Amino acid sequence: MSRSLKKGPFIAFKLEKKILAMNESGKKSVVKTWARASMISPDMVGHTIAVHNGKEFVAMTIRPEMIGHYLGE
Repeated sequence: MSRSLKKGPFIAFKLEKKILAMNESGKKSVVKTWARASMISPDMVGHTIAVHNGKEFVAMTIRPEMIGHYLGE
């Protein structure tokens, strides 16, 4: 069952805040997160995000074809 269109996509607030701050400053660094349920937005393209899989952080670089998928996929 998918999320309601009225609610919009779920993106963790802290993760979105960090990505937007990095976009404004122009610097790129690895962002660690546990928010596997967050959806990948166009703002995240080009950033490296380390997602926790329960044991360790798995780093991945966000590409344009990943938009709309979840970080935990």
